[in-house]
Amino acid sequence: MTDLVDALHISAAGMKTQGSRLRLIAENMANADSLGKTEGADPYRRKVMTFKNTLDRTLGVETVKVDRVMSDPSEFDMSFQPDHPAADAQGYVKLPNVNTLIELSDMREAQRSYEANLKVIEASRTMLTRTIDILR
Repeated sequence: MTDLVDALHISAAGMKTQGSRLRLIAENMANADSLGKTEGADPYRRKVMTFKNTLDRTLGVETVKVDRVMSDPSEFDMSFQPDHPAADAQGYVKLPNVNTLIELSDMREAQRSYEANLKVIEASRTMLTRTIDILR
């Protein structure tokens, strides 16, 4: 029975982490068109997340958590828009380094991982319920 409870905690940690990942992806997509406001200013810079395994000492199991949220160091694309307030001396504006196709792929992966963890929780709950029914 302890293993089933551990599975619930492990899956819940996975769901929490993937939920954080989905929020970050939503932020990136919402800012995919956010340009700078002053001459030569940088636009929105995509954020990425790393994960780490941590030991849950109360359960004695490894769970996943968000390690760090950091800016994606990739280069900005440039667009010729001489009338824009963020245009440099040559008339080019830096565009955010957010690729919506990549964000959609990451979102789909996070969604599938979230759903897999949810299925583990559902299966564990069903097994716990059946065990309790047998013990009655």
